[in-house]
Amino acid sequence: MLVVYIDLIFAANLLIDGVLIWLTAWQIKVKVSWWRLALSALVGALYVVMMFVPELSFLYTFMIKFGLSVLMLLIAFGYGSLQRFLRALGAFYVINFAAAGGILGIHYLLQSTGDIWNGILFTSTGGQAHRLKIGFWFVLGVLPAVLLLFKLIHSSRVRREQLDSYIGEVTVEIEGIVVSCPGLLDTGNRLNDPLTRIPVMVMEASLWEGYLPASWKGKLTQMGADQLLLETDGQSFAWQDRMRLVPYRGINRGAAFMLALKPDLVKIKLGEEIFCSKRVLIGLDGGTLSGDGAYRAVIHPDLAQREHAAEAAVPS
Repeated sequence: MLVVYIDLIFAANLLIDGVLIWLTAWQIKVKVSWWRLALSALVGALYVVMMFVPELSFLYTFMIKFGLSVLMLLIAFGYGSLQRFLRALGAFYVINFAAAGGILGIHYLLQSTGDIWNGILFTSTGGQAHRLKIGFWFVLGVLPAVLLLFKLIHSSRVRREQLDSYIGEVTVEIEGIVVSCPGLLDTGNRLNDPLTRIPVMVMEASLWEGYLPASWKGKLTQMGADQLLLETDGQSFAWQDRMRLVPYRGINRGAAFMLALKPDLVKIKLGEEIFCSKRVLIGLDGGTLSGDGAYRAVIHPDLAQREHAAEAAVPS
């Protein structure tokens, strides 16, 4: 005897619809009041309960289902404008399809060979069909994890897009040697040489390993910059006269010195704009500036000013 707990199904769908509407609001960056969210989820949950009323079977058509989703979104967000409503509708279906696909994928991932064979049916014409049986508790247990994963992936993508808008291509020239890498425009970076007020752009020292003394390799993070300069004593280092010591104060640490190079020219390409500057120092960082390698230099905001863009058009 099959026992159906309608109250349990109603409560579960109320919760699921509420989460889906909340995620839709988060996706389109619209605040939704709790009573609108609850009322919209209530309409969706009541619709699911209707499937147990045989007289209402005519409600389970594509147009009715689509109309119900439109009604739920109108209750939750109102109309506003056509563009805003279509954006909400698209986000709602993307989240629903992502959730359904995630549940289906995890279900197949956990199935054994026997479960798959037991689900295969042979038709009278010799064809094959597959019967999909996903348990109610399985859906209820997996759905939160799928939606959380969707939210995390989307948030990561948005953060990367925001970061990409501040990443440009940095090219540094010193005595005919050119080194290029992606650089992050850091509007909070105000590191300058205290004596000359020249802005300091920080780059990973590994980019310059082939041109720095071999004895410096791996020591920039362990020894003071002043000690490294004393070690070389001007030997086997052609750029000795280009080296500078720039004092700075790191986070949760006292004053320290950073090794810096005086370049011939620095070019920075941000979007369609190119900024050029000769009045800049290249600070050498012994570590890794970005864990995922998205950028290997930190651009001083003064180097992305209009006057530096104008320099690019002036022949040197």
